[in-house]
Amino acid sequence: MVKLKESPQEKERRQETELDPKTSPEKGVFSANTHQPSYPDKRLSTIIDQSRYISRDLSWLKFNERVLDQCRSSRRNLFEKCKFLAISASNLDEFFTIRVGSLYNYLDYDKERLDYSGLRERPFRATLLSKAQEFVKEQYQVFAELKHQFKRNGFSIVSELDSLLETEQAEIRRYFERTLFPMLTPMVFDSFHAFPILRPQSLIFGVVTINPHSEKRAKKASFIQVPQNLPRFYVIERGTELLFIPIEEIIRKHIESLYRNVKILSVDVFRITRNGDFTLDESDDMEADFIEEVRQKLKTRRTGRVVRLEIQPGFSKWLVNILIHRWDIDHYNIFEINELLDLTALWEIIKHPEFKTKLPVSPAPVLPLGIHQHEREADIFELIRQKDILLHHPYNSFEWVLRLLEEAAEDPNVLSIKMTIYRLSRHSRVTEALLKAAENGKHVSALFELKARFDEENNIREAQRLQKAGCYIIYGIGGYKTHTKLLQIVRKENDEVRRYIHITSGNYNEDTARLYTDVGLLSANETYAQDVSEFFNAITGHSIPNTYRYLITSPHDMRQALIQLIRQEAENAKQGKPSGICIKINSLEDRIVIDELYAASQAGVPVKLIVRGICCLRPQRAGLSDNIAVRSIVGDYLEHSRLYYFHNAGEPLIYGGSADVMVRSFERRIESLFLIVDPLAKQQAIYILASCWRDNVNAYEMQEDGSYVKIKPKQGERLFNVHKEFYRVTEKAVTQAKLFD
Repeated sequence: MVKLKESPQEKERRQETELDPKTSPEKGVFSANTHQPSYPDKRLSTIIDQSRYISRDLSWLKFNERVLDQCRSSRRNLFEKCKFLAISASNLDEFFTIRVGSLYNYLDYDKERLDYSGLRERPFRATLLSKAQEFVKEQYQVFAELKHQFKRNGFSIVSELDSLLETEQAEIRRYFERTLFPMLTPMVFDSFHAFPILRPQSLIFGVVTINPHSEKRAKKASFIQVPQNLPRFYVIERGTELLFIPIEEIIRKHIESLYRNVKILSVDVFRITRNGDFTLDESDDMEADFIEEVRQKLKTRRTGRVVRLEIQPGFSKWLVNILIHRWDIDHYNIFEINELLDLTALWEIIKHPEFKTKLPVSPAPVLPLGIHQHEREADIFELIRQKDILLHHPYNSFEWVLRLLEEAAEDPNVLSIKMTIYRLSRHSRVTEALLKAAENGKHVSALFELKARFDEENNIREAQRLQKAGCYIIYGIGGYKTHTKLLQIVRKENDEVRRYIHITSGNYNEDTARLYTDVGLLSANETYAQDVSEFFNAITGHSIPNTYRYLITSPHDMRQALIQLIRQEAENAKQGKPSGICIKINSLEDRIVIDELYAASQAGVPVKLIVRGICCLRPQRAGLSDNIAVRSIVGDYLEHSRLYYFHNAGEPLIYGGSADVMVRSFERRIESLFLIVDPLAKQQAIYILASCWRDNVNAYEMQEDGSYVKIKPKQGERLFNVHKEFYRVTEKAVTQAKLFD
């Protein structure tokens, strides 16, 4: 046989295999929980430690550790802890779907990638998946600890069906025969049947059988997908206790009903995650063709390459080796799960009617600062004409925004409504208000972002409803994702026309507005109104404004504007003037801005960063970032607000808005930041930042190596929890707030 010359790609793959061996069907598979990575850990750790930056993906895993850490809090009851455990599992699903999926786009297409950690794509894959393996072990250790508390809280998860009473087993059998059996479809894979397309994020049975009457007695693999439209648990009431029976255990118990006259050699339950990261090739034609393209791309989430296989131990090596070679995965991708597969299933227990009072209820929202009790029912347009109103959600109700929209829809003096929409609730009052406005003859235009991840289908549906009602709908902007959140209402008042605006860091989603912290501004200030009008013309038409007075926008100007503000603080520090930077965002990843913050630190500027999730900046490194401190707040609400504070020699400049410090925010998204000019609103923003920095209940301090340490009250110091304090805010406390001396 002639041996073909090895291509460069084949050589690289072979060398990679020697470092990171995959197993053949004859050799079996490695155990994900016992096999150590083949890469030299010490060498990789040295490279990572020497980098000026923290890896985005490794930093994200640290964020999810902080989410998981909520399960250890003594102030939380069992149901709260189960909620955070389920959130950490959902987060990890998205992480594998998008971030690990994105990494495999480089690996599968032989594209080079240098991570912020300093590692190339292949050693980084090994490092990242090894860290993910460690996190999953930690998750299930937490789950095992919580399980001990289930019974005394009125429920149990029962996986051993033989432990049930005979009457309970009979009930389970009837459920299988009447409901499950008709819905299950075994799909065999052999020389006559193609390998089935298996759904991501669903439970799948892999069954190995032989025909004992056949001379060859060859093994066959078949797959059964557990229906996703059925509850994960069958619930039995036993006195005062609820028994939650996993659906997969019911199927496992009765699986022989699906395989007549063959011998079952093994039954394994597994779950896969596929690459869901895709890039839309946008064109100037944004109508039906573009919508159809989004729909087609969504299908790739169901058929993308497998990046994770979760499976219970004791699995058939013969079956798993088929999966390994079919999906081109190895032991790094295989996660052995000793307990319940897919911890997001805990939501089903948490939300059971029997436990509906177990999760704490948030306090009632308080009036926005500057609004008095007698003004609660006042004319909304009159209130906004009198003063800017800074809304801080969920402490201030989102009802103020909905009320503005709904009254505008009915008001005969309102001429038009324009807004950008990134995410909406499933039964959106925003959509209903816009429909009502169109019905009442007002000009309604809305820019819908169809690429809002995992909300694409909902946005398409809502946009088409509005379009059919006569609204002017723009389906995104070519080449960019529209992430800015803007609303403008044009109203005729006497002999003039006045514009009312709302600019915010959050989405026009009344459901998440109760769970996310956000800041938004209601104003009739003409400077804001002119800037917002110009911005709408830029993003919906073909206008290129020369400048904005109160807005900073991307993709063209935002990074440079922030750099100038940072450099001014550095210059002030060099001249001996007071200086300081405080930024509160979700993610900090842009290397150019990070370098400017490093330079400001070296110039003597004190920098306080409140970064909920990803932080690629390395704080407290000698000679690099001595004056930079980073904190993260993880607690009852998801911190989503963005605020940028620059001391400006005692005349602070403060911006709020939609943008994080990320490459995508500056280069691939339409974003906006708004300058806060009203004196009370400015002080309120300072109070929010100062309070977040003071938090000693939900806050974590980032260390130089990228790890985080929980902040605890000092001896004699009272607990300060921002998720409670903001319900008790007073105007006096706000006016006295300071960030820097």
